Amino acid sequence: MIDQRRCFTSLFSMALSLRFVSMVRSLLLSLFALAFAQGGYWSALAADDFSLEPSIKADRSQEDWSLLADPKLRNEPLDSLKYIPLFPNNPDSYISLGLNLREIFEVSDAPAFGTVPANPTDSYWLQRAQFQIDVHLTENWQLFTQFEDVRAFDKTMVSPNDANRFDLRLAFIGYTQETDLGTFRARVGRHDFAFDLERFVSVRDRPNVRQAFDAVWAGWETEAWRFYGLVSQPVHYRDDNPFDDRSSGVALFSGVRVERQLSPTIEASAYYALYQRKDATFLTASGEEDRHVLDIRSAGKYAGFDWDAEAMGQVGQVGSAGILAWAVGARTGYTFEDVPWSPRIGLQFDVASGDRDASEGTLGTFNPLFPNGFYFSLGGHTGYANLIHLKPSITVQPTEDLTLMAGAGLLWRQTTQDAVYTLPSVPVAGTAGNGPAWTGAYAQVKADYRFNPNLTGSLEAVHYQVGSAHEAVGGRDSNYLRAELKLAW
Repeated sequence: MIDQRRCFTSLFSMALSLRFVSMVRSLLLSLFALAFAQGGYWSALAADDFSLEPSIKADRSQEDWSLLADPKLRNEPLDSLKYIPLFPNNPDSYISLGLNLREIFEVSDAPAFGTVPANPTDSYWLQRAQFQIDVHLTENWQLFTQFEDVRAFDKTMVSPNDANRFDLRLAFIGYTQETDLGTFRARVGRHDFAFDLERFVSVRDRPNVRQAFDAVWAGWETEAWRFYGLVSQPVHYRDDNPFDDRSSGVALFSGVRVERQLSPTIEASAYYALYQRKDATFLTASGEEDRHVLDIRSAGKYAGFDWDAEAMGQVGQVGSAGILAWAVGARTGYTFEDVPWSPRIGLQFDVASGDRDASEGTLGTFNPLFPNGFYFSLGGHTGYANLIHLKPSITVQPTEDLTLMAGAGLLWRQTTQDAVYTLPSVPVAGTAGNGPAWTGAYAQVKADYRFNPNLTGSLEAVHYQVGSAHEAVGGRDSNYLRAELKLAW
């Protein structure tokens, strides 16, 4: 099903087509970042051991640098910027500064499988720079602000997901109160949140512009339980002027969630959410969308096995049409921990409903809400709607800092009456009601390397061989290549 010779020949040809200027720029960036990161300008507490606190976290607002209140622990020059005391008599009152920098070079020779003339072969550079000011007023109160400058260079089609020149990304006030019975947490303002593997609610890290929400969020945590609720509007991004992003006036996402830690390595969760959108448009329905969502999930590790399984059902209304949609996703694997390189054999399985009969007045197309672009691959070839997806993979770890993965994905439509969808939920023109269920197959290889706790890099290549459904509308095979460096201080 996957012509290996075509796959590797295409990837090799694509690699040779990268422009010399971009290669030089990538090399210079790599050398600069490596030299800067390896030069010792990082807190000694975070440099060598992830178990020590403080440390860089994926959610930068969760970092705690109060340990640097002791001047003896400020061993590096920039430690003075990680802990700027506010009140001398209160070590929990301080300001901490931080920086994120991400540089990406991408090549995509057939976006939307070549079916959209406005998207020709494209190679371009993406840059995301973020600067944060984290103010801990007291042990309980926090004021977190993050600014960003996001740019796309040499990209033929620049969308709101690609560029957001100097703007406010995050700004919220948070409150935490610990008691003998548990911990209460609340946030009000602009922040981001993600659920689980981010299949359906994510921070959208693959695109250049991440997804944030203007939200009110509150929760209660104990050792085994976690309860919380939220009301939010996704941020609508614009790139006309600085500081022009606004709360979406057309969408609202709210809900309640419960999590249970069943054992040190096994967890379960469930949530109900209401997704509302004005002027929603689907292939067979349009109008105001009120979508009620129920989601359950289990994840864990046991005796070398790991799993993450999630199911979501959706009911409601879009215009005059009812909604009845669903999805199931699972990732499972087994790691040979006693074998060199600790190989993991993985299997991923996903099914999402499509719309079977436009005349029956019920919309069956699954809405993936705020999906994670990393979930299938970085190529953006596959959206989480009207699909059946099967992907075996193998992952090895030659060193502690290097991880290699190779996988092959097979895709079908759940129903041929609905379209083929690309990321996030964009129908490929002409595919609804046409062609067989077979959508295509892709080969994916990825390498992730951690230079140190502050600097990571990755390289991913994807070759998608289109199936009959794409060929019927003029689609062609697609190649994608992405090189990435991420720097966090």
